[in-house]
Amino acid sequence: MPDQRPQGQRGGARGARPPRGQGGARPERARPQRGGRAGGPRGGAERRPRRGGPETSDRSRQYKPEFDQKILDIRRVARVVSGGRRFSFSVTIVVGNRAGSVGVGLGKAGDTPLAIEKATRDARRNLIVIPLTESKSIPHDTAAKYGASIVEFTPVRGRGLVAGSSVRSVLELAGITDVSAKIHSRSKNKLNNARAAVKALEQFVSHSTKIKA
Repeated sequence: MPDQRPQGQRGGARGARPPRGQGGARPERARPQRGGRAGGPRGGAERRPRRGGPETSDRSRQYKPEFDQKILDIRRVARVVSGGRRFSFSVTIVVGNRAGSVGVGLGKAGDTPLAIEKATRDARRNLIVIPLTESKSIPHDTAAKYGASIVEFTPVRGRGLVAGSSVRSVLELAGITDVSAKIHSRSKNKLNNARAAVKALEQFVSHSTKIKA
C-alpha cells in the first residue's frame, strides 16, 4: 500500500529533521568550551610560566669545575690471550687549577670514556702543590729524569712560558709563567715527559704539602 504521508514526513525517525528558525536557517548548536577548568582565558586555568624563565635560570647555570684537565695522549693497546688479541685504550691526562696544583694520571679501560675517568681519578690522587713566586714563576733552576726523559726548568723574568710537548701542558695547568723549559733527551713519550716535569717541580714541594685524595 503506498505511503499517504507528505513527502517531507516520510522516512520515520531517520528522515526527521530539526525545525528551522526564521528565514529557513537551522538554529546554531552550543559549542562546548575548551580548556577543562574554568577561570582563565577560554575557560581554562591560568598558564604556568615556561621552563627556563627567570624562576629557573639559577638552576640551569653551569658552574666551572675547580680543576681543569687536558688529554695528552690516547692510545689503543693490545694484549695477546689464548683466543687472540684484546684491545683496550690507554689515556694520559694532566689536571691542575692554574694556581700551583698539578698532577698527571694514567688510565686504561676497554672504552675511552671509562679510561678518561680512571686517568682523571689517578691525576687527582697524585696532585702536588707548588710554592710559586709573586710573578707565578719557580724559585730557582731545577732538573729531573724519569725513564729516558730529562727536563730542565730555568726561571726567566718577563719572557713568558717557553716550553713544548707535554711539558708545556703541565706548566700551563700549574699556572707557571716566566719559565724556559728544555728537554735534553730524544724521548717522544708524552707520559714520561710529563712525569719528568712533575718530578722536577716536586723538588720545590715538601712531603707535608702533597695532596692525597
